[in-house]
Amino acid sequence: MLAPKAFLDALSDQASRLFSGDTSQPRSELESQFKALLQSGFSKLELVSREEFDSQMVVLARTRARLEALEAKVEEMEARLQPVAAE
Repeated sequence: MLAPKAFLDALSDQASRLFSGDTSQPRSELESQFKALLQSGFSKLELVSREEFDSQMVVLARTRARLEALEAKVEEMEARLQPVAAE
């Protein structure tokens, strides 16, 4: 995986080469080459889709809620045990 700065630097260098000098290519050709360049760069990063990110956030929230419920139960059980331990 490339570091974000290295990725942006490489992308900038490639874009500069693509758009520098005399370009007799039509705008649509430049756009398609630039899109291909971006897709190539993004494929080197470990990206997830928005859907996957959102679903993982739901799982995380559910896990946190369960963890908090378990912590509350443990505290309740410890509170019940303290009077017994004091005797």
